[in-house]
Amino acid sequence: MSHLLEVKDLEVKFALRFGDLTAINGVSLTLDKGERLGIVGESGAGKSVTGFAIINLLSKPGYISAGRVLLEGQELNRLPEEDMRKIRGNRISMIFQDPMMTLNPVLTIKTQMIETILAHANVSKTEATDIALDKLKKVHIPSSEKRIHQYPHECSGGMRQRIVVAIALLTNPALIIADEPTTALDVTIQAEIMDLLQELCASEKMGLILITHDLGVVSQVTERIAVMYAGKIAEIGPTQVVIHDPQHPYTQGLIKALPGSLQPGSRLNQIPGMMPTLTDIPPGCAFHPRCTISDTICRMEVPALISRHDHDHMIACHVVK
Repeated sequence: MSHLLEVKDLEVKFALRFGDLTAINGVSLTLDKGERLGIVGESGAGKSVTGFAIINLLSKPGYISAGRVLLEGQELNRLPEEDMRKIRGNRISMIFQDPMMTLNPVLTIKTQMIETILAHANVSKTEATDIALDKLKKVHIPSSEKRIHQYPHECSGGMRQRIVVAIALLTNPALIIADEPTTALDVTIQAEIMDLLQELCASEKMGLILITHDLGVVSQVTERIAVMYAGKIAEIGPTQVVIHDPQHPYTQGLIKALPGSLQPGSRLNQIPGMMPTLTDIPPGCAFHPRCTISDTICRMEVPALISRHDHDHMIACHVVK
């Protein structure tokens, strides 16, 4: 069975005056139709860069230096920009952190939605309006006939993010990449947006890549999880397995740092040190300076991502057996 999305040995570099810096170093992952994958890690781990590389939207000086990105068997990173534009926003949609940055403040929601439809489909304005209303109803926006004539500032934060999701759905994409889609929202609205994305994946058979630093969100929404550190995948596997039985010291540290994992009143756990910058990635395993179980080999050799207990659960660690 072929996958909806295949990322093979992806490498992203940034060309700077003093030489090229590697931001993503050999990332491989797959996603099937209707599947939900979470990509987790601290700031600077390379999560968002991976998302942008998949849709070939890296801003200069970033570029894909090696590897392949295949959507339904079609190699995206080799496509001319014109062909890529037809796929971006059509077969693949992206949802960003801040809905106010995504929506144009001076245009009504109707105008923005119709422009998107007409850019990708050959339909009349009346048909486009019907499609727009249908998608607003899909994301549970009450009185959508009235709402569609409003401007973004007339809607609440949660409502705006629902509208952004509705716009992402306009072309019936096969894949949605959501980059921290609920960071700017309060917790109850966050949960609503996440439920909505989950529901849409089931009803529309859409694949979802959820990029976030929030393990709580990932554990509720995704089926598989990839934990990234310094541009590489440290651990990948079924969400519940990784959350309840983390193998990599970095994943264990992230989970121990969750407030819910502690006795009330006790100090929060934290991983010592910081994520290395791109100019300063240590040799061997990039996590070794912060790791409590590192060995001599960890400072010398980069660990391979290999399966341990079952073939679905893979860890890149020399020490964990």
